[in-house]
Amino acid sequence: MIERFHLLTFLRAALQEDLGNSDLTTELLIPENHISRAEIVAKEDLVLAGIDVALEVFRLLQPDVRVSKSFEDGSYVKGGNIICQIEGYTRGLLSGERVALNLLQHLSGIATLTARFVREVSDTGVKIVDTRKTTPGLRALEKYAVRVGGGYNHRFGLFDGILIKDNHISTAGGIKKAVERAREKAHHLLKIEVEVKNLDEVKEALEAGADVIMLDNMVVEEMREAVKQIRRRAP
Repeated sequence: MIERFHLLTFLRAALQEDLGNSDLTTELLIPENHISRAEIVAKEDLVLAGIDVALEVFRLLQPDVRVSKSFEDGSYVKGGNIICQIEGYTRGLLSGERVALNLLQHLSGIATLTARFVREVSDTGVKIVDTRKTTPGLRALEKYAVRVGGGYNHRFGLFDGILIKDNHISTAGGIKKAVERAREKAHHLLKIEVEVKNLDEVKEALEAGADVIMLDNMVVEEMREAVKQIRRRAP
């Protein structure tokens, strides 16, 4: 999912953003040694993602907090079911709940929607793949949620794959020149992917020898024709 060191660094920053110097309301109203038991309950049917991330928030605030999980990430949870129970100092539970729930809801939402897309194409051989259009600072967690939902990750960043987009193409002087330049300079094991927006560019990318062709914002009929052309060249 994400290295523990980076996860804890992120969670500490998230808590600092919400708490600042203190949780004023909780500290004024709740005795320091007051103990409570909390439940996280699914409000609707969902695919769970991020439960351990959410629980880590409470552990940062009180390392001896007691937790009992009924479900793990990837579980299909019916609305109304108790996802987990948490027992500890009331101050820590109240101070951490918003950060924990925001992350759990956000990641479970991604996993649930991804799973819905995966089901829709389950009999087609198509894979659901994510993008780099993620929330800054949350990429590793959001891409983890996609995997939990049955999807696949594309690039994690600009550092782990070649994707030639419209601005690269324009600057390089066309798809053919961009692919040739990338092929000349890149490591021989790296695949070269080209993003295209019409059938003319599909043809140019095929002739240039692109390893992967991404169809960008095409209508369904145009996509069908593009897939036919690509499969004729690379069945």
